[in-house]
Amino acid sequence: MTDAMISGGLRRIPRPAARAAVLDPDGAVFLLRYDNSEVGVHWAMPGGGLDPGESPRTGALREVREETGWADLDLGELLCTWEHDFTRAGVPVRQHEHIYLAPILERRRAIGPDVAAAHAEDGILASRWWSPAELAAPQEALWPPQLGRVLAEHVAGGDGVDLGFVPNEPK
Repeated sequence: MTDAMISGGLRRIPRPAARAAVLDPDGAVFLLRYDNSEVGVHWAMPGGGLDPGESPRTGALREVREETGWADLDLGELLCTWEHDFTRAGVPVRQHEHIYLAPILERRRAIGPDVAAAHAEDGILASRWWSPAELAAPQEALWPPQLGRVLAEHVAGGDGVDLGFVPNEPK
């Protein structure tokens, strides 16, 4: 990432981030629903911006704990990386994300009881598990948009992939 990115005439601040693709034994992935003023409603995996000096793995685990209450996850291999633009708290950013696999043993685990404040602060509107079939034909935007395909390819034996820069669809 460069010190500043130009996209759509806006100066974008680089923002490193990490997420976890929490997968249950049936291949369902846990997603959170956001409504961003720039890009609209979308679903994304638990995660977010890294703290200064924090590694992507450590940041992904911290973010998952903050947004779900789950403190017992182990991150597996890197699923993918990608970059995208959006405005966060009024600041245009180009976010570079590392997404790690985080398989769990129980089916469709519930979020912890103490995450409401974190959800309100981060603009998280809802959460739910998405089946592989739902990921293959989403009715709402996913971040990254290729999530269903990347997860399906991984199940079929694919390695982590760099999706590069992915422009947002118009709102």
